[in-house]
Amino acid sequence: MRNPDSLPPKANEDTPQGLAFAVTAYVLWGFLPLYMKLLSHVSPAEVVVHRILWSLPVAAGVLIVLRRTDALREALRTPRMLIMACVTAALISVNWGIYVYAIASGNALAASLGYYINPLFSVFLAAVFLGERPSRAQMAAIVLAALAVLVIAIEAGQVPWVALALTISWGFYALAKKSLPIGPNQGFLLEVLILLFPAFGYFGYLTATGQSHFSLDFDRDTLLLIGCGLVTAVPLMIYANGAKLLRLSTIGVLQYIAPTMIFLVAVFVFDEPFGTARMIAFPMIWLALVIYSTSMLRQMRKPKAANS
Repeated sequence: MRNPDSLPPKANEDTPQGLAFAVTAYVLWGFLPLYMKLLSHVSPAEVVVHRILWSLPVAAGVLIVLRRTDALREALRTPRMLIMACVTAALISVNWGIYVYAIASGNALAASLGYYINPLFSVFLAAVFLGERPSRAQMAAIVLAALAVLVIAIEAGQVPWVALALTISWGFYALAKKSLPIGPNQGFLLEVLILLFPAFGYFGYLTATGQSHFSLDFDRDTLLLIGCGLVTAVPLMIYANGAKLLRLSTIGVLQYIAPTMIFLVAVFVFDEPFGTARMIAFPMIWLALVIYSTSMLRQMRKPKAANS
């Protein structure tokens, strides 16, 4: 049986396998706050360290089984690629840290907002750095999202930095990832390898100072920290394989599954307050995403219509 990582990408075609992979990944990301809440008493930095340490055997094991390590070895011998990977590794570690902090500090709604805004921020980054021209509808969606953030900022009396930090760090990570000429699974393992040395250093510091929650007795905290590798690496690698087997427009619509689930968990499980500003801002964001998605789908259909 051929493994999904070896399947060739199918242009402009959705596959049941790709849909199953993508939905699975987004649902796993949607449930991730429930797992991270169990570690809310552990510092975000320590959680990130264990996300890195325990992602390594998972990611490496998958690539070894699939026999797809050649590109990784080449990347390790290419200084330019290593520099680019250092940038993406730094951005993803910052994103992980802010996300863990958001869940632990009762800001899951802010995390949801950040990931809702992210597609619109990506359109903005593409216009600024890649010279892509957003449509009028996309510009309207970006403005509407910015106004929604402003509504929250006015009520709170401060910038919603958690949401914006998640948006900005993930947006620039995705932008930088585009320039990394290596497969997504290999790229993820490369990032983990780069982060491994500072992670081990901080882990050693925590252990030496008696601040580590990791124990050789394999208590509850230790098992949860080890599990961070699975909940980090597995959805990313499932998504990477699904994205190759789906149209861009399909991925664009499916990406709202995770922030919607985070939103529902925040409101109905974590019982986070949903004040007047959020009652105004979130519908504005949802409307902006409807406008953006509709525009994107129309753009995707134009080439098909021209070829028919």
